[in-house]
Amino acid sequence: DLKAFERRLTEYIACLQPATGRWRMILIVVSVCTATGAWNWIIDPETQKVSFFTSLWNHPFFTISCITLIGLFFAGIHKRVVAPSIIAARCRTVLAEYNMSCDDTGKLILKPRPHVQ
Repeated sequence: DLKAFERRLTEYIACLQPATGRWRMILIVVSVCTATGAWNWIIDPETQKVSFFTSLWNHPFFTISCITLIGLFFAGIHKRVVAPSIIAARCRTVLAEYNMSCDDTGKLILKPRPHVQ
């Protein structure tokens, strides 16, 4: 049963890796776009002279990328980026009661039995 559980856990974590990689790339791209847009927004001399909303209207790249980044966080991208480690941490919590653990790939680690006297 342990081997079947380990096989299924490693299979599940390995299955999550491609999607996690894509979500990480999306998060990196949107973050870089937001940072670039913010830099252009900050160094623009017109930003100080006009109202906040007019300034945002004058910098649509920053506005759209910032809204996209906020939307991604509301959609739960922060959980999707670290999903395999969340699964492994929850399994470690459950397996601790059985004197076992697992690594980040899902391989089981059997701990020595405690000595009862």
